[in-house]
Amino acid sequence: MKIIAINGSPRKNKNTAILLEKALEGAASKGAETEIVHLYDIDFKGCVSCFACKVKNCLKPGICLYKDSLTPVLERVMAADAIILGSPIYFWDVTGEMRSFLERLMFPVLTYTEGYVGLLERKIPVGFIYTMNVTESFLQDSNYNSLLKPAQAGLERLFGHCEALYAYDTVQFDDYSKYVCTVFDEDTKKKVQKEQFPVDCENAYHLSVRLMGNL
Repeated sequence: MKIIAINGSPRKNKNTAILLEKALEGAASKGAETEIVHLYDIDFKGCVSCFACKVKNCLKPGICLYKDSLTPVLERVMAADAIILGSPIYFWDVTGEMRSFLERLMFPVLTYTEGYVGLLERKIPVGFIYTMNVTESFLQDSNYNSLLKPAQAGLERLFGHCEALYAYDTVQFDDYSKYVCTVFDEDTKKKVQKEQFPVDCENAYHLSVRLMGNL
């Protein structure tokens, strides 16, 4: 059994990456082979609208046929038993790299047929971990998370299952005194990091275990 994590953050050892690693620990505890991919290490584009994936008698149905450095990653992802995606929120959405990855992942699976049915013959459960510096109450009051729902709904429909995990009010800087940042209180941030982030890590661990239960 193989579970692959996709890190959509430019940072390899901070909030998003840490949660993805914890999720992979959970999968490994159940005997899964694991891998993490850092999108910012890869030179790739989003969908280029070549429509090769929509050609009749396509040789690789469900796989993006545009060739670049993302191609082998997509092949491993589509061969995996479960996928865990992770991204910080930049300007009310996932990072540009994660958005480009989702285009390349999802569009080849989607068909231009009645009901826009998917091509997958098996379920590949997906977990999506979001990190953000806003609070949970801000997210709910501003209807912020409604902007993230369409991609989750698409993953649910095309891959069979999608479960989201939100980590709120995360720490951005090791030393807030070095930055112009008056809207956040460092003490509050550090308190959340000490008390809540370990809970988020535990939740990420169990997320992957649940994904394996959906296989």
